[in-house]
Amino acid sequence: MTGERFKMETATPYGLAPYLIDRIMQKRGRLHVFERMEPAKTALVVIDMQYYYLDDVPSAQIIIPTVNRLAAGFRSKGALVAWVQSTAGRGGQSLWPLYHDSFFQAENGARHRDGLTEGAYGHRLHAELDVSTVDLLANKSRFSAFLPGKSDLPDLLAARGVENVVIAGVVTNFCCETSARDAMMLDYRVAMIYDATAARYEEDHRMGLSSAFVNFCDVRMADEMLESVLI
Repeated sequence: MTGERFKMETATPYGLAPYLIDRIMQKRGRLHVFERMEPAKTALVVIDMQYYYLDDVPSAQIIIPTVNRLAAGFRSKGALVAWVQSTAGRGGQSLWPLYHDSFFQAENGARHRDGLTEGAYGHRLHAELDVSTVDLLANKSRFSAFLPGKSDLPDLLAARGVENVVIAGVVTNFCCETSARDAMMLDYRVAMIYDATAARYEEDHRMGLSSAFVNFCDVRMADEMLESVLI
């Protein structure tokens, strides 16, 4: 299962559609945007690896070992690791009423709100994640981890001189992709990790990476990031 999940098609990098790779090459003349990232200015941003999501999306559990390997590698090279948790409710009140009232049936909106309230089981980071005391912990109340006023991550990264952001976590085509877009538009140099992000369906995973790869960020495998980019 794990091997098949991340088996890339030999014809195109990362198993993405040939037309997409052609478009990228026509646009910028090279596949990758950033060949090197300086560890002292780089943070691995791990998004929403909480029980609420991991219990509901089996493919998200598969990436835990890769996320942990990335985190250990980043620390060993002197780069930061930041774990971001979604917080949707507080004291029974929604922190995003428009979303809960308009995009859910009432019972589903309440489940999302209460399941992602601080102190709830669903809000907790998965116990198998290798979270260190030297890592950063951040909270967000919207999809993006880089939306000013709705996430404390940008201030935490700015205080540490971070210029490069490497995104892992769930789900690829929702919070990860949205975070990558916002980070790039805040002038971070951004990469998403193919085998350390996950979505409910493989097609959603590839769609999220595809839409971001052309205009907003680089896409890499975990081994590529650790062995040839983060140096």
